[in-house]
Amino acid sequence: MDGTTSEAELFEVREPDEQRIPFVYNSPHSGRRYNPAFLEASRLDDRAIRRSEDHYVEELFGAAPSLGAPLLLAHFPRAYVDVNREPYELDPRMFDGPLPPFANTHSMRVAGGLGTIPRIVAENMEIYGRRLDVAEALQRIETTYKPYHARLRKLIAHTHTRFGFGVLIDCHSMPGNVRLAGNALRPDFIIGDRYGTSASAELSRAAIEFLEDLGFTAVRNKPYAGGFITEHYGRPARGLHALQVEVSRSLYIDEATLQKKRDFAALATALTHFMRQMADFAESFTGSASLAAE
Repeated sequence: MDGTTSEAELFEVREPDEQRIPFVYNSPHSGRRYNPAFLEASRLDDRAIRRSEDHYVEELFGAAPSLGAPLLLAHFPRAYVDVNREPYELDPRMFDGPLPPFANTHSMRVAGGLGTIPRIVAENMEIYGRRLDVAEALQRIETTYKPYHARLRKLIAHTHTRFGFGVLIDCHSMPGNVRLAGNALRPDFIIGDRYGTSASAELSRAAIEFLEDLGFTAVRNKPYAGGFITEHYGRPARGLHALQVEVSRSLYIDEATLQKKRDFAALATALTHFMRQMADFAESFTGSASLAAE
């Protein structure tokens, strides 16, 4: 992954024969192509570096094209560059030399080691044993981050033009030990809509209801309300809605070995049903004000 890397190596759009529903599915954190130079620069072994992946999420939502919606998926790993951040959320402690003046160096995500160029993977495991050149960080943003967002914007714009409104489903996974604050509940799914600012509350409630009808526990916004992608692309007043869907990894992988569980296929089938229900629900609102922000 350098200046000569092609877009096809970085990410993929799985297109339907014809887009029939006003949805775009996006899996920005499931990439698992680790180039040798990046692995050499990391102090982590081949398994530890994968702790920040949204493992196999693009497969769980893989039926999207057959239902009539495009699916954008990253091949590059989140540990290399995180496209669910602002373009320049950078930690100055990671780099030799000054960062550009427009860099956001004080966000909560930067403080936690999870900026655009992450400092850690899960469990606070440091990725690098040395400081990086600033030029290297800026190159990753130019050659990986920006092309990814350009393609995502194009998919959303096409959907909005074709149907009069659009719904972005940003697909993620979360550790199985995530609990609600002050509660022993470990949810199977979290639907994030940035506390009602990135999507109609009606759409969020429908997503939760459909998941619960399938036998899962689902909650809204806590502890994950949605990241940069949900916040940036969700514009309900303009008919653009963005939901973040977090799936508990405990449902489908062994989190120690990262191997798929026997229930993987059943979960993918359930999510196909969920996607179909979401499409049916949204269809009746095409061109109406019912999916405007509440």
